Amino acid sequence: MEAPSEAHGKLGGWITFPFIIATSVGLTLTFAGWQSNLIVYLIEEFEVESIDAAQISNLVNGAGSLIPVLAAIIADSFLGCFSTIWISSIISLLGTIFLALTATLDSLRPKPCEVDSTSCSPKPRVQYVVLYAAIILATLGSGGTRSTLSTMGADQLDKPKDQGIFFNWFFFFWYAASVVASTAIVYVEDNVSWKVGFFICVATNVLALVIFLMGSRFYSNSKPGGSPFTSLARVVVASIRKRKVPLPSTGEYFYHGWESHSVAPSKNCRFLNHAAIESEGDIKPDGSTAKSWSLCSVQEVEDFKSLIRILPLWSSSFFLGTSIGVQASLSVLQALAMDRHIGPHFQIPAGSILVFVLISTAIFLALLDKFLFPAWKKLTSKSLTPLQRIGIGHVLNALGMGVSALVESKRLKVAKSNNVDQGSNIVPMSVLWLVPQLAIVGIAEAFHYPGQVALYYQEFPTTLKNMATAMISVLVGIAFYLATALIDVVRKTTTWLPGNINKGRLDNVYWVLVVGGVLNFGYYVTCAWFYKYQDLKEVDHSGSPSDE
Repeated sequence: MEAPSEAHGKLGGWITFPFIIATSVGLTLTFAGWQSNLIVYLIEEFEVESIDAAQISNLVNGAGSLIPVLAAIIADSFLGCFSTIWISSIISLLGTIFLALTATLDSLRPKPCEVDSTSCSPKPRVQYVVLYAAIILATLGSGGTRSTLSTMGADQLDKPKDQGIFFNWFFFFWYAASVVASTAIVYVEDNVSWKVGFFICVATNVLALVIFLMGSRFYSNSKPGGSPFTSLARVVVASIRKRKVPLPSTGEYFYHGWESHSVAPSKNCRFLNHAAIESEGDIKPDGSTAKSWSLCSVQEVEDFKSLIRILPLWSSSFFLGTSIGVQASLSVLQALAMDRHIGPHFQIPAGSILVFVLISTAIFLALLDKFLFPAWKKLTSKSLTPLQRIGIGHVLNALGMGVSALVESKRLKVAKSNNVDQGSNIVPMSVLWLVPQLAIVGIAEAFHYPGQVALYYQEFPTTLKNMATAMISVLVGIAFYLATALIDVVRKTTTWLPGNINKGRLDNVYWVLVVGGVLNFGYYVTCAWFYKYQDLKEVDHSGSPSDE
């Protein structure tokens, strides 16, 4: 890593890296520590039906990924990254404490209903109020730090190459922390107690907050410049107001703000160029605009265009995330109905099965950065572009859904041949059969997830950097809600997803995802074919754009 920039009297630089990463690791351990096992906790402690518990988990994942958008807007417009992160960390801490209390105090959990009992006492509503309030607060706090931490870390570095390296390692440690949470903490919850496991999450949250504040004297904090969405709205309004004004042929008749050069706006989306046309009375003697909603600078128009250009690519990842969300929730239910023993004494917690996605992603992130990307550049003399990384991720993800369908088909055959429905719901088939499909999806994430973040960070306007890193969270959030909706549609229109999945056809659900993935990949290729990167300097194998 480079020498600390503080040595030259400047804030920021690589010296901030340990503080940002340690904070991210601590908060990831907190969120993943309880969220990974949420389905099992709801089923075992609050007697929620299995498919409903999976749906609640999808909603939590969706909210945890959409909240970063709100946090990004707040950070960009009002508070800045630093304040947004420490406030969100405290909210996360409060939610996690309440969740730990539900596992500690008997009065906050329903009393178990005895087998064959006909008079079960009604469950107090306050127990579920506390439970869902805890989940909401913990999710809100976690979402508030997810995108702002990565943006703040990248903002400490000046070079695109360094920023790309930061993103790769940021996500490596994020996935590694998720692995620890999904194994060690989940194991404690399943084999020691929910109380101990949840209070470990409380401890990691406190530690993360302390470490983040300890690094405050090293951070370079940019001040929020007001809502960037206001300038975007002004472009639309001004272009409509001046729609009848003829477009000039040269740049000197366009407004450039405080910039000295007179370059005409780009020719794509020409209608928006009307917003930058100078008219009589638009400019004050000091050079500022007299009517802010009637005139925008060329740069503001180009910022708006950059968003329009990238939206089709962004939308192509909706289905990509939907398939991941469906697989994540259904895999836990599959694990609950399979033999999870490894040896005579150890049993894999059902909530830990998704750890194989995280492990494969973390391993491949390291391999990509150290071996595969340099090898690709040596062979082709070009860096692997973000669009190529994302495309590879699309293909591998569809492949993973196909493997999921084949494995589930075999599981159902084993269940039928062993008359599982007549006795135990556990199919005599090792849960390790689920590992290949999860590993393939994890490898796909190593390609498309950091690739998307790097693409949006490089291509978005400078005023929307927090929003850029939050875009992938928006995708994941919407995708989890789409996954929830898809499961609901399947439940209402087919018999594929009954309460007992051994009587259903999960394999058909996966085949639907395969077909959708293939069609969606075609849409992605079309969008990528017509997309042109901004004029950026070439960077290394970080997943950022290169000159082509």
